[in-house]
Amino acid sequence: MSIQRIEPAARMSGAVVHGNTVYLAGQVGEGESVTDQCKDALAEVDRLLAVAGSNKSKILQTIIYLSDMASFGEMNAVWEAWIDPANPPARATSEAKLAAPKYKVEFIVTAAI
Repeated sequence: MSIQRIEPAARMSGAVVHGNTVYLAGQVGEGESVTDQCKDALAEVDRLLAVAGSNKSKILQTIIYLSDMASFGEMNAVWEAWIDPANPPARATSEAKLAAPKYKVEFIVTAAI
């Protein structure tokens, strides 16, 4: 099977397609609040999925990292408004130290095409 790298750079690709599956790099967003960062990151998820020929109704799994689990409810409010309610993916959420202190949330998405 072929491998397609979407938006490859020196360190990583924005997404990688293998077979009928697309794997997105971790997506973080800009903004001061968890809400703003979630909305920004999920817009980028939408964009990358579209480039790969997929969409959020085909997400298989999402792993979410929060810099502080106290923001779990705030993140969930954005997530629940964003996901396709007829096709919710498998999901896990953990607290983690992210790549830079300004980041509050990161989404790692795997989807079918």
